[in-house]
Amino acid sequence: MTDAEWAGVRPLLPVPGWLRGRGGQPEAYCHRAILDAVRYLVDNGIKWRAMPADFPPWDRVYAFFRRWRDHALVKEFHDRLRSRIREREGRDAEPTAGVIDSQSVKADAVVGTDSRGFDGGKLINGRKRHVVVDTLGLLLGVMVTAADTGDRTAAQVLLEQVAGAHHRLALVWADGGYTGSLVDYCFTALALVLAIVKRSDGQKGFVVLPKRWIVERLFAHLMRTRRLARDFERRTNSAEAMIYWSMILLMTRRLARSRPQPA
Repeated sequence: MTDAEWAGVRPLLPVPGWLRGRGGQPEAYCHRAILDAVRYLVDNGIKWRAMPADFPPWDRVYAFFRRWRDHALVKEFHDRLRSRIREREGRDAEPTAGVIDSQSVKADAVVGTDSRGFDGGKLINGRKRHVVVDTLGLLLGVMVTAADTGDRTAAQVLLEQVAGAHHRLALVWADGGYTGSLVDYCFTALALVLAIVKRSDGQKGFVVLPKRWIVERLFAHLMRTRRLARDFERRTNSAEAMIYWSMILLMTRRLARSRPQPA
């Protein structure tokens, strides 16, 4: 991280228990060094044991990653950054609209058969990332499943989680794969309007569809993060944590970017 990034990140970090007087042993390494190590691994796609000597030992970095994953600290940190960016852009911290979609990616050999499958539509053997983003393209929720999991089945669970965490969310755009009973379920059970954005039958070639390009841009960012170009994680919650870390990379850089002053 640059000094400008660290200045914006430091106040948003979750406070360790020992600093709150709840006991525990202080960390042996600086948080900035640990964060840089995790970001390096996610951005460059290296193995844990291939951590460069400039960073703390790989097992300490992995212990930090695992602790933040298991206690949902990475999501808490991510959500604080998202709220800060939304407020900086003149939006309310809590979104009222979002976009849902899924992305199938190939899985590495370490991924077990219990969490991988074959997506017949995309002809991909691996996992599927189901995401909900706001209208700025920032992540609201993610769920990683086997690639043969249906979009509507996963969306029902994911939208329940997102609606429970973001009570002002009222409208979600989706593609034609989310039609059917899910639309009625969202309206009656979640008080959400699921609006289907379909491609016109007369359109040919590549066409930018309203709202759906927002989530496609997020997928493009994830694929530029080398650790996410393929699913290398043994556990689905580790794969979800990697997605949160990828978005943290994007948001810290965006926060550190100087904004042009009005004339």
